[in-house]
Amino acid sequence: MAQVPGSPEEPSRNTTLPWSGDGGENLLEAIQALDTYKKKDPSKVVVRFKAVGNAPIMKQNFYKITAANRFQAVIQFLRKELGWRAGDPLFTYINLAFSPAPDDTVSNLYKSFATEGHLIVNYSTTAAWG
Repeated sequence: MAQVPGSPEEPSRNTTLPWSGDGGENLLEAIQALDTYKKKDPSKVVVRFKAVGNAPIMKQNFYKITAANRFQAVIQFLRKELGWRAGDPLFTYINLAFSPAPDDTVSNLYKSFATEGHLIVNYSTTAAWG
């Protein structure tokens, strides 16, 4: 289907807007920036799970997880892999140090706390650290 120049789907550089004296350049840049922001980051992060205390050890402990996911998705994935229900106690830590907020992104955690190319997530059935 052909795009009509100046339509909302594809603004034209020749479009003059009542609030813009630059021929719509600012609008075009804004739309391109929003389109870039809407695209999901397809990159993956290697997450390594390590049991702490009496938590069961996973047979496979390396997984690739989409970097754009929130840490909550990692917690849900871990619960599923361990066969735990939502009410079962699960404590997660990054590098044996702190418990990240569920709304932190995997990408930000990886950029800040990666060790040897992995994001190490420790898990336990009881509170292990602060």
